[in-house]
Amino acid sequence: MVKISSDVQPGPKTGALTGILADERVVDSADEDLESDFKPLTAEQAQAWRLLNPLASPWRVLWLQVLVGALIAALTGWFSGQSRLAASVAWGVVAVVIPAVVFVRALSRQMRMRQAGSALAGLFVWELVKIVLTVVLLLAAPKVVADLSWLALVAGFVVTMKVYWLAMALGWMQRKSKPTIF
Repeated sequence: MVKISSDVQPGPKTGALTGILADERVVDSADEDLESDFKPLTAEQAQAWRLLNPLASPWRVLWLQVLVGALIAALTGWFSGQSRLAASVAWGVVAVVIPAVVFVRALSRQMRMRQAGSALAGLFVWELVKIVLTVVLLLAAPKVVADLSWLALVAGFVVTMKVYWLAMALGWMQRKSKPTIF
């Protein structure tokens, strides 16, 4: 194993670069502390932990985004009396929700994969797809919404994005954890 350390000087056992050891392993005191505190769980303990800490559902957050987005679009149309503002807010909501639905659907498929490396690579690919889809929806806004108000669109976009904070405040994104005995 090759470890980089800034306090090692070149000598007979080091490589060409300062601080790279070829034959010895340099271990920091912080690494030793972390390694000594780590205790892997047994299969029974891992199963008990999974039962006590169920996965949080991203679909609940998406539904909350749809609900809040529809509410702000309706309120905007009602208070302003202008359907163009409501449509602009609604398109901002759509630019958040549709890519999120695509991402959550793909994420639920990725979680079933057995190979962690493939799942992680898929996560990055689908996040890129989500970003590209969001940009495409925002660029399509002037063609889709007649008499677009960019300010209303951005307001709808930002409020819908911030629903994650509301979901956290409601406890929807937190796992229901109980004290463990192991």
